[in-house]
Formats: sequence, structure tokens, C-alpha cells
Amino acid sequence: MAKNKLNKNWLHDHINDPYVKLAQKEGYRARAAYKLKEIDEAEKIIKPGQVIVDLGSTPGSWSQYVRRKLSGKEGGGINGTMIGLDMLPMEPIADVDFILGDFREARVLRQLDKILEGRKVDVVLSDMAPNLSGIPTADAARMEHLIDLAIEFSQFHLKPPGVLVVKCFKDMGFSQIVETFRREFKVVKQVKPKASRDKSSEIFLVGRGLKSPTEKNLSAEDEPALDI
Repeated sequence: MAKNKLNKNWLHDHINDPYVKLAQKEGYRARAAYKLKEIDEAEKIIKPGQVIVDLGSTPGSWSQYVRRKLSGKEGGGINGTMIGLDMLPMEPIADVDFILGDFREARVLRQLDKILEGRKVDVVLSDMAPNLSGIPTADAARMEHLIDLAIEFSQFHLKPPGVLVVKCFKDMGFSQIVETFRREFKVVKQVKPKASRDKSSEIFLVGRGLKSPTEKNLSAEDEPALDI
């Protein structure tokens, strides 16, 4: 009974959610598009001409937002390159290259390299989240692992001044994730979009400018302060 009531409450909140209604009106596949929109408007991340990769892109609302930022009307071409990667299928989006598979696999990376044609990436986006087990320590470890994968991907593919945006949760190893970001990026900010549900501990980290090996070796007291 309690589970049924919980499901009904969630469904009621979802149907009446203003961002769900706005997504339906504006043609976005999910309300998550407005989270990225708020982050982008605050941090000025996405610009025409860029090469952008969306990790865990399905169902595609983040890719849709980026695609609109890189051009005008759908189907009219874009000023830049937008690539989505996911282990789940994604319905096609005009002008967006989609690669199905695990981005750690050689096959997927070969497809990515073919699209990039030797170019580095300006922005890496990750809205990835683990399947929750309900065990706090296990869920925190899974979340940290996804963040580590996004950072590792960025180390190989991101331009030195590039930007990484990841989703995380304040109750899932957040302090350790922030420390990891501080080690890898010159500027780190946390953003809680209004489009994130009030009850959710969801928060987004924005890392800007990969540190060089020399910068990583700075002593703790000499490191740039966390900019949040």
C-alpha cells in the first residue's frame, strides 16, 4: 500500500511539474534540458563552433538543448559538432552524431575518433547516474566511479581550457568528488538548478581548465581555492 501511494504521489508531482509541462510544450524529451539550460546561462559554457560530447545522452534532452544552441532550426545544420554516447538506444536528433555503446570500449572510441577527426573536445557533459541499490556506501561508490570515468574521458579528449559538467548527489560521496575535481581542474563550481527537484540532493559540478602535471603537484596550501 505504501509503495502504491508513493508511486501515485510521484506521478501526481510529475504530471503537474512546470518543467515537465514546459518540456512538452517546447519539444524536449525530458525536463532535464532545463537543468543544463540554467547551468549554461549561469556559466556561459556552450557556444557556436564548439565540439561537445554528451556522455549518457539518452533520452537526448541535453543533446537537444546543445543542438539548439549551436544553430537555429532543427535540420538546418549546426555550427559545431554534437556527439552523444550511451549504452541505451537514443531516438535520432537532427545534426547530432550518436554512438551506441560503452565509451570505455575500443569500438566506441574508434567511432568517436572518426567523428572527431583529430580534434579535441571543448565541453564534456555527463548526466549519468548509477542504478541505486539503497545501500548508501555502495551507491556512493557507484556515483564516484561514474564521475571518475567522466574525468578520465575528459583527460583524453578535452582541450586544456575545456569544461566538464557532471551530475552528482550531496549524499553520495560528494566531498570526495569535489576533492577529485579540485585536483584535476583549475576552477570548480557547484550549481543547483531551479529545475532540480527540491527534494533531490542532486547537484552539478562544473570543472573548467584541466590542470597540468606541474599544477597537480602544487602543495595543498598553494593550490587555487575552490571557487564555489
